[in-house]
Amino acid sequence: MTALTLDGLRGSMEGVYASMLATCDAEGTPNVSMISQVHYVDPEHVALSYQFFNKTRANVMQTRMAAVQITDPATFSHHRLDLDYVETQTSGPIFETMKAKLAGIASHHGMDGVFRLLGADIFRVLRIDAVPGPTLPPAEPRRLLASTRQACAELAAAQDLETLLDGSLRWLEEHYGIRTSMILMLDGEEERLFTVASRGYARSGIGSEVAFGEGVIGVAARERTAIRIGHMTREYRYGTAITETARRAGLVSGDAQTIRFPGLSTPRSQMALPISGAEGLLGVLFVEDEEPMRFDHEDEDALAIFADHLAARIALFRREEAEEAESAEPESAPEPGGQTLRFHPHDQSVFLDNDYIIKGVAGAILWRLVRENRATGRTEFTTRELRLDPGLRLPAHAENLDARLILLRKRLEERRTCLSIEKAGRGRFRLNLACGLTLIEVDPDQGATA
Repeated sequence: MTALTLDGLRGSMEGVYASMLATCDAEGTPNVSMISQVHYVDPEHVALSYQFFNKTRANVMQTRMAAVQITDPATFSHHRLDLDYVETQTSGPIFETMKAKLAGIASHHGMDGVFRLLGADIFRVLRIDAVPGPTLPPAEPRRLLASTRQACAELAAAQDLETLLDGSLRWLEEHYGIRTSMILMLDGEEERLFTVASRGYARSGIGSEVAFGEGVIGVAARERTAIRIGHMTREYRYGTAITETARRAGLVSGDAQTIRFPGLSTPRSQMALPISGAEGLLGVLFVEDEEPMRFDHEDEDALAIFADHLAARIALFRREEAEEAESAEPESAPEPGGQTLRFHPHDQSVFLDNDYIIKGVAGAILWRLVRENRATGRTEFTTRELRLDPGLRLPAHAENLDARLILLRKRLEERRTCLSIEKAGRGRFRLNLACGLTLIEVDPDQGATA
């Protein structure tokens, strides 16, 4: 008979069914209660959701012992875990993961605002016993290992960053059947992320922003951990426009131009995984679906491997693009006129006539390129010179310059402007102007200046 392990029981810790928690006080008087969540921590530990000040909590603090019965939603098999209390966490990755899952469980049962996580009680598992009773046969095993191997091979074959980002989402659909997904990259030291690739949505949302701590994406970025929920919840639902969370974080002002987030209108399953490398956090991989409980722990494990390989490829392309490139021969610039390009230095936003294009570092890059083109006639530039330009105020860490250039290129293409950017070789890119431009820098105190 195969020995029982926590790893083999992870399907019973998805929060589909409530668990039975038994404790006793110092005199041995027992108490049994229902608990919303038993969370897998590692092969030797679980975390229980601490939600109320009650008899169960008092007993645990007195004896430090408990027993919990968990149920597999597929086979209806029951197992009892004998537990030894270790500590309570009120912040950090485990707490935030349980908080997100609890919000989904509460929403599913119509208990929004009632279930509130006070802490994650960490227990060491001393013993696992099967509880006798009728069960169903287990389902056929899924072939996620083969899918992951194929998807990672696709990552390894990508030849440049843009192909890697767009291809990653296509490979998620081809190998995992995930139809709606996006990749967001870190915006340096400003604790926000910007969308650089999306798939399966009515609008691309390229350039839309998410603040650290906002929804599953922001929490995954802040805590550097995967966040997964299986039911729709108000607390972790993304609206069609920038949320109040982002406004409070200072990403936008009340009247600022924003790019709408491209999320599903009725998501019932969401998962966000950090894309992290040796340099730290690079971005977040986000997937969602309208089907409840679409993603389980096996999907999380598979996509975590995928995200790690994606991070390694992004880091490789960044190193390659950082190599010094030769500048191209100058070309003549179009004469002023035609359309008007306006730059607002306070938030580095750029407008073509009255059409909002982009803001932040990407906006500063576009303004720098067109001004240089106007002054010298140059159309080819290098990523190295942008990195060395103090006027762009690139973050010292995780500057993601290549991702910003991809974002800028996609926004110019989406808005069907007379400007475009294309790759011209390793570490080099070309600015194309199909119209004359009048350049205006708007000073909020003194007005526009040409």
